Amino acid sequence: MDNAWSSPRDAGLDPDRLAKLAGALQDQIARGRLPGAVAMIGRRGRVAWTHTAGELAPGGGVPMREDAIFRIFSMTKPIVSVAIMMLVEDFRIRLADPLERHLPDFATSKVLVEDASGVREEPLRRPITVQDLLRHTSGLTYDFVGTGEVHRRYAQAKLHEPTQDNAEQARRLAALPLAHQPGSRWEYSRATDVLGRLVELASGMSLGEFLQARILGPLGMVDTAFHVAPAQQHRIAEPFATDPDSGAAVKLFDPRRVPRFESGGGGLMSTLADYGRFLQMLAGGGRLGGTRLLSRDTLAFMTADHLGDIPHEAAQLPPGHGFGLGFAVRTHAGLAPLPGAVGSYFWGGIAGTTFWVDPARELFACMMVQAPMQRDELRALFRTMVYASLDD
Repeated sequence: MDNAWSSPRDAGLDPDRLAKLAGALQDQIARGRLPGAVAMIGRRGRVAWTHTAGELAPGGGVPMREDAIFRIFSMTKPIVSVAIMMLVEDFRIRLADPLERHLPDFATSKVLVEDASGVREEPLRRPITVQDLLRHTSGLTYDFVGTGEVHRRYAQAKLHEPTQDNAEQARRLAALPLAHQPGSRWEYSRATDVLGRLVELASGMSLGEFLQARILGPLGMVDTAFHVAPAQQHRIAEPFATDPDSGAAVKLFDPRRVPRFESGGGGLMSTLADYGRFLQMLAGGGRLGGTRLLSRDTLAFMTADHLGDIPHEAAQLPPGHGFGLGFAVRTHAGLAPLPGAVGSYFWGGIAGTTFWVDPARELFACMMVQAPMQRDELRALFRTMVYASLDD
């Protein structure tokens, strides 16, 4: 790992408390609830602690390695959101742009309304904007976040079809009704998949090509991509075949297959070192070393709350938080059940990966696991014990 380093003590971290954190992760492994993990804490722009525990793949006898490659799922979203804001800085896209200006299929979108009188469609009160997509107020959704008619139609729409490309997926989404009027409610959604298509249209490149040229390459994120090349497939971290709590089968996507659909909302593979470089860039105000991706002011704008009074009761967004342009943003020192300072921002992936950046404490942290059903407990463990280790 070539990230800039400091010692834990120089970074204001208590080594004894870090040992407790390492022990807590090892306990999860010993109890059979976690196959393996890698974790990182950074302060003041430098990596101050990393830890590797468990096995790369359950039962394989191969120890977890620091360069293990993980499915990061929705931790793809912040990277694609940064890509969009780079194009905003280039004035190739504007946040106020109606989505239909770039994707005309969305000009005919309707909102599906369910009430006592039945199900009906209503016209949009205003168009979806690029800002709506970034902050999840577009009216788009995911099938797994609700049980209404829109969610059922999403489940039936073959949005996971591997033969589609980004353009086809955007067309399929445009043919579905919205769950809410644009700008009226926060709902976690496939909006970042649509943003991935906007990157393609604005840049003239595929999403993967743009990310490589403008973000991954410049930051030295050498192992981050939409698939894992054959020579590196021995480094893929795997989950348990069955969930240790419920016994249900655990099914994650196959990262060995080269996808036609490059999901801006959840398709990337990455490593702790690679994502650590992305976090160092964020913690550095848009710059890592001599490479600047975004201006400091643009990043501050992204990590401000963009919801205000827009309702956002949802399991994915804790109390005391709003949402910026690609990140959940802490708005209150209290209310949330986990520690953190106002102005900190975070996100994670459905298989358990997680990160946050806390500018007030000059802190960033990341944990990579493949344990979907244990993710909430593991994130709470990691967040709580990282803050407990701060010694200044």
